[in-house]
Amino acid sequence: MTTVEKIKEIETEMARTQKNKATSYHLGQLKAKLAKLKRELLTPSSSGGGGAGVGFDVARTGVASVGFIGFPSVGKSTLMSKLTGTHSEAAAYEFTTLTTVPGVMQYRGAKIQVLDLPGIIQGAKDGKGRGRQVIAVARSCSLIFIVLDVSKPLTDKKLIENELEGFGIRCNKEPPNILFKKKDKGGLNITNTVPLTHLDYDEIRAVTSEYRISSADISFRCDATVDDLIDVLEGNRVYMPVVYVLNKIDAISVEELDLIYRIPNAVPISSNHEWNFDELLEKMWDALNLVRIYTKPHGKLPDYSAPVVLKRDACTVEDFCDAIHKQIKAQFRHAYVWGSSVRHNPQRGESFPR
Repeated sequence: MTTVEKIKEIETEMARTQKNKATSYHLGQLKAKLAKLKRELLTPSSSGGGGAGVGFDVARTGVASVGFIGFPSVGKSTLMSKLTGTHSEAAAYEFTTLTTVPGVMQYRGAKIQVLDLPGIIQGAKDGKGRGRQVIAVARSCSLIFIVLDVSKPLTDKKLIENELEGFGIRCNKEPPNILFKKKDKGGLNITNTVPLTHLDYDEIRAVTSEYRISSADISFRCDATVDDLIDVLEGNRVYMPVVYVLNKIDAISVEELDLIYRIPNAVPISSNHEWNFDELLEKMWDALNLVRIYTKPHGKLPDYSAPVVLKRDACTVEDFCDAIHKQIKAQFRHAYVWGSSVRHNPQRGESFPR
């Protein structure tokens, strides 16, 4: 029996098992077995041909990368060409793009890499088409644009999210606040600072038993589910911001457009006519969580022409120096910093924290 067949067998058994107190241990075991089998699909053996493949993995440039994911013929290549000026083959038939096509766009002084990925099909997470290679590249991006046809956005959105979830990508989610520390002895020590309404101790014991964990400290600081616990134990999940790009709005009415705007994290556009690109780029900037830092020569005005762009969560003076040149830290004496993050304008920093 193949791995995919085993997965389908477990999913069938879970579907026909009623969830109650008596079955919670059994369902916990099934979910843990399912996660381990899906891990085999995520990291197949070398003989299985599951690597990125020629034409998929590309050299990374810029401060961030945005990957385009979607079914065939939704307008990814046209959007790529309009945003970057890079030619990505576009035509009125499916699977025009067969490899990863990289491009670079400049926005607010930042160089951002854009990756036009081949269209995926349902079952990509199980290896159908070349979906596994496509999603493997998407896992390494800073942001994903899920490009959808505006005529059927909710159906395709759910299908693509299912494919990404099956490949360990968690869309617009934060890592669960669960502390896990394995021990050599002492048994399971389970604590929680908030009530667990989706998870009971039988399920926790079932999952840890399936992973052959007999001694560990597990602290729940959120109302976690059994899937959250499995994600923490697996340790290979990617929590990634996602923007839903609803393309071809030139084909719908204004009333339909008002309904589409209610979809969270969605931006309706027309790539052919370049409609609403401003909102799309603004959404992209917010999702990437970037910040611009301007240098100020001594005795002169700040240089607003070439900012240093950093991630907001990695934005110290040390990060700034590294972004300019690795040798600056060795010669660093002090820096003056202006902005909302300092107590005084300017504030003098003497040294780096060690």
